[in-house]
This record gives sequence, structure tokens and C-alpha cells, in this order.
Amino acid sequence: MRLLRPLAAVLAALTAAALTACAPPADTRPVVVVSTNILGDVVGELIGDQARVVTLMKPNADPHSFEISAQEAATLRDADLLVSNGLGLEEGLQQHLDAAVAADVPSFVAGDAIEVLDYRDGDAAGMPDSHFWTDPARMIDVVDALQPALAALDGVDADALAADVAGYREELTALDDEMTSAFARIPDDRRALVTNHHVFGYLADRFDFEVVGAVIPGGTTLAAPSASDLADLVGAVEETGVPAVFAESSSPDRLVQALADEADVHIEVIELFTESLTAEDGGAPDYLTMMRVNTERITSGLTR
Repeated sequence: MRLLRPLAAVLAALTAAALTACAPPADTRPVVVVSTNILGDVVGELIGDQARVVTLMKPNADPHSFEISAQEAATLRDADLLVSNGLGLEEGLQQHLDAAVAADVPSFVAGDAIEVLDYRDGDAAGMPDSHFWTDPARMIDVVDALQPALAALDGVDADALAADVAGYREELTALDDEMTSAFARIPDDRRALVTNHHVFGYLADRFDFEVVGAVIPGGTTLAAPSASDLADLVGAVEETGVPAVFAESSSPDRLVQALADEADVHIEVIELFTESLTAEDGGAPDYLTMMRVNTERITSGLTR
């Protein structure tokens, strides 16, 4: 029995050593926490494997109202960099973003990097429009401003980052060219947009569209339309003769369908991916794909 005890101790030590050897190495990369999945995709394209990117907003979620778990809130507060949209978009998340900034978490707000447009009408008139990503030129501005924030992270190879940023910037420029070419095919008298709520202000400004109206007159899906809002939109649709209205994938199209049913003209309701990416099999798994799908659907819907 005296020989067994030392043997048992040796076996235990060997087992512990084997387990330690098999354990995966600790992930020492910097952690970048991103609020929305659109920005999460862009950050991931820029930083690649040089950082661990944690995106808080799940696929198909509404950026105005999604919430996070206690564990995600803790990750946010411990981040090496926090990237958010800003301009009032993350309404359900704002308290956590403010708490992280108050705790001295380094923060990058995309809305600070662009020329901001204000909503022109509706309940949000005069307030900043948060939906800048519908204009790829403004996304380029965000990418340019984000590069030094990412380069400042410990352990990031600035040269590799610069190469990845340059590559993605070229893709955004190509996207902008494609959208310009596609939208040029839409006749002047059809360059009008109606959607769930005001989400196309930047796209309209960049590509010369008129925003006829929105079923929800505010800048957030948390607002609700009144009977007079619907009546005004019916009049606008009938006056302009737009052949299609657009419903966002992140919110139900019931209201848009009701508008189409009420107007005494044939109006097609077309779904767009405007405020959230989808899962891999959902049609818009990344920002570039989302914008290309929307471009094709808008162009097709307004040229029929």
C-alpha cells in the first residue's frame, strides 16, 4: 500500500499535465464589441482575425429595440473598443453604451464620422437620421475614421490592417458605382420611395430619389402611424403613381400592405433588408450583399 500512494500521486500529476497540454491557448486578442450587425460585419471585414469581434445585435433583429443579456453587458464593459452606430439608433441599448463609456471603455461612434442628415418631416423632423449605411459613400467615411481606432488596439498589425481596409474600401467604391448605374435606369417620374418608416434619407440624398413618405412617420419602428398619416400617404401614392412600396425585413409589412390595399391603384409590396442583416441563409448575410439585393429590388420595383 505504501507504493500505491506515490504511484497514485504520479498518475494524478501526469493526468493534470496532459489536460493542461491539451487545453486550448488563451485568446489574447483584443475584444471589439459592436452594437449592430451591419457594423459588426464591416468591423469584421476590416480587422479580420486580429481581434475578437463580438456583435450584440442578432440577425433579423430591430436595432431600435433589441436587448442584451447580463453576460453581454459585462463583455461590453470589458471591451478594448466599443463600436456603435449612434444618432439615436440603439434605443434599447443606449443605457449600456453610456455605462461603458462612463467606465472609460474606448468608444467609436460611427455617426460622428459622417455628414449627418436630419429627418425632414414626421414626428422626428429636425432630429438626426441614424440610417447612414444606406449610402455606401458614408460607409466609406466610417471605414476611414475607424481604421486608426482599430490600429490603436494592442497587438494589431497596422500594415495588415491597412491592407484589409484598402481592400474593403475598394469593394465599397465598387458597390457605390453599381448602385449609381442601376438607379440611373429608373425614370425621373418613378424615383420615389415609400417604406415602413424613414430609413432612406441618405440613399435618397446620394442617388437623387424623393422620399414620398413613410407608413410610420418617425425615424424609429417604435413609433406608430395614425389614421391621418395613412390617409396622407394614400394621397401621396395616388398623386405620384409609384408602382411599389417597400417593407423592411426587420419589421412586419402589415402596415405597408394595409396602405397598398387602401390606395385605389395597384401597388406591389417589396421586402427590403434595411436595418438588419440576416442569417447566412436569409438573403442578406453581409452588408455588401444586403445593399446589392436592395438595389436590385428597388430598381426592379420602380421600373416595371
